[in-house]
Amino acid sequence: MFSMENTLLQKCSTLQVLSLDYDTLTEELLHAIEILPLKKFLISVHGLDRHHRGISERAWSEFSANFNNIELIVSLIYAFEAVEVLQVRILRQNMPITHLRVLFCDYMNVEALEWMSINNNNTLKSIQWIDSAYKHSDKNIMDLFLRSGQDPFVMMSWRCKNLEEIVIHGYVLDPHNIVGISRLRGRTLKRLEVSMIDSTPTEASMDSFIEEINTLLGQKWEPLNLNNVHPALGYLPVPDDVRDEYVFDLMRRDISN
Repeated sequence: MFSMENTLLQKCSTLQVLSLDYDTLTEELLHAIEILPLKKFLISVHGLDRHHRGISERAWSEFSANFNNIELIVSLIYAFEAVEVLQVRILRQNMPITHLRVLFCDYMNVEALEWMSINNNNTLKSIQWIDSAYKHSDKNIMDLFLRSGQDPFVMMSWRCKNLEEIVIHGYVLDPHNIVGISRLRGRTLKRLEVSMIDSTPTEASMDSFIEEINTLLGQKWEPLNLNNVHPALGYLPVPDDVRDEYVFDLMRRDISN
């Protein structure tokens, strides 16, 4: 990774959107950009350099004080090692994170979700945890949550007062918990997107779940059909460039929206 020249960034006096790789981010750089009129700051994590010092609570606290309304989007992309230590190495209590994207990292970090719902509950607006169905179709997401005895997405819906978007692909969800999320967030939840639901309930009870969710969200809702989603999310293996296309499109939307 190249070294970022802080003084050059400071000369971009009208810069409103900045996207950086996490390995280039330092406390000095974070302090330097505080004079810019940033509205959106995107941090991409691909891997973790063992020599990276990390960003302290103090540095994020100072950053937050200067940017009260900034969108801070953290995206983990094929970050197979970083996702397991997300709450230890990257997330901080004073980090004003508004959006988390976990893209094809092959791991659901329950501890990180729980940590965020407690420590970032005032800022978090959106969470997307996305994997391919063909890699995870045999893993019921509830099996992972038995350690804590609760679904972290339900707890996040309860604690995070500004949460308005939840997108989960590649993991099987319990319909009761989707109803729970809908009850807690109601019409403040602008987007609830899932594609894999536990099929144990009968068709009649599933229809009842969907009808209640529709009412609670105040919009027509149903799980996505995996036969109609982007190939990167489906049951069949795809080439890397197909998955890359999905990631690039999502990141471009985050930058431009």
